[in-house]
Parts: sequence; structure tokens; C-alpha cells
Amino acid sequence: MPASAKTGPAEYPKEFERDVTLKNGMRVHVRAIRPDDAPRLSELYDRLSRHTLYQRFFTTMKRLPPDWARMFASVDYRTRFAVVAEHAGEHGPELVGVGRYEPTDDPETAEVAFVVQDGWQDRGLGTILFNDILRAASERGIRRFRAYVLADNRRMLDLITRFGDIKERKTEQGVTELLFTQRGC
Repeated sequence: MPASAKTGPAEYPKEFERDVTLKNGMRVHVRAIRPDDAPRLSELYDRLSRHTLYQRFFTTMKRLPPDWARMFASVDYRTRFAVVAEHAGEHGPELVGVGRYEPTDDPETAEVAFVVQDGWQDRGLGTILFNDILRAASERGIRRFRAYVLADNRRMLDLITRFGDIKERKTEQGVTELLFTQRGC
């Protein structure tokens, strides 16, 4: 993180809360993640196809380990940030997408990652989550991003190249590493 960044958790960023309408007319609620989302992250993981799981995690596990879910849901809203999209399910709100950034060894660069539940893909939700993550990072002084994407994950590669200014791109062993800045920054 830039030297000007404060340490410790920030207040919950209410400015990321909003309802959005997707390309197909469905509505979702987008907001910053909260620690109490850990069980919903596990439920989302359980609903993802093996293909989507592999594209996000480069492996498939039977279940998301509970300590991973807690770690993913617990962010400081500065160096670690995540947004979720939720939809009203039968038993309450269900997470259908997550976008996040995490610190890297380089304090000026954050790693980004996203996942959207299979039935919610191709509706513009990934773009919404991506833009929110870039906005949050920019507001916190982060200007460069790194993403590791499977080389055959065309949707994610296209999303990043549409909204990012690619500075470096290399592919090794089927994984493309992108270093980019937000377009226009």
C-alpha cells in the first residue's frame, strides 16, 4: 500500500451499496463484503460448476475450507477489499458473485480475482464487480494490478483488456499473468 495509507481496518464502505439491473433485467444488490458473509461464500462455492471453480482457483476442492471462507470474508477495506453481488434466494440473500483485491509483495500493486456463479455469467455482473474493485483501489491509492488467469479463460482476459491498460503479459504453463493499470489513470 502507498505510504499514505492508514493501517488497521477502515469503516464499512457504505458507498458501495446499491441495487443494479443486469443485462437480462434481473436485479442484484452489490455491496462490500462483511465477515458474516463467510457461510454465504461457502454456499456460493458449492453452487459453482467444476469448470468455474477451476477457472477461479486453478484446482477443484470438494468444499471451500471454512478458514478460507472466513479469511476471504474478513477484509480491512484498505489493503484487502472485496465486493459481493447478492440476489434474494429461497432462504435469504444468496451471493452470486465476488470481486476482490489483495496485497502483493509490491505495495503499489494489488492482485485481483473474481468469480460469478454460472447462471449469472454473461449478464454484465463481472464488469460491475471489476469496476467496483478498480474504483475502491483507486480511492485507496492503488494504481497497478496483477491478475493470474487461465490462458483459456477468454471472458476474464477480455474483461481485463477492455478496462485495463496492459503493461505486461506473459503466459507460462497455461496461466497468463497480467500487470495492468486502470484505463485512463
